[in-house]
Amino acid sequence: MNPDSMPPAVAATLRGQVGIVVRSPRRLLFAVFGVASVGVAVAGIFVPGLPTTIFLIIGSWLLTKSCPYLEERLIRNRLFKPYLRYVDGSEPMPIHARASAITMMWIAVLGSLAVLAWRDALAWWFAAFLVALACTGTWFIATWRRGA
Repeated sequence: MNPDSMPPAVAATLRGQVGIVVRSPRRLLFAVFGVASVGVAVAGIFVPGLPTTIFLIIGSWLLTKSCPYLEERLIRNRLFKPYLRYVDGSEPMPIHARASAITMMWIAVLGSLAVLAWRDALAWWFAAFLVALACTGTWFIATWRRGA
């Protein structure tokens, strides 16, 4: 079979060249935002207060929809592997990681409520809403993909 008569992506693969071919504007946009999200996550490793994990999850999702090859490289990267270890669902989150996530979430929620109460800017409905969200987050972390 002649590689010149094939689509460019197939011909490049047959020749041993790995190229990223994005055929739709939507996939291109997802790829651009995915790479940008990973870039923000890299900055989050070094900048205190800038979250890393959420940008990696967003970037991973966007790259899955646009270019699975880049997403696979992201997950296998030694710098990001600790953050993305539980994304694919094959490995359950350990109990100590669940406990620390729940503890940190409640420290942040109670700290926010304390600051708002101290500033006299806390409405009862907002406090109830925030506590309800924290309870939902606690339930989600405690029960989702527990494994064996």
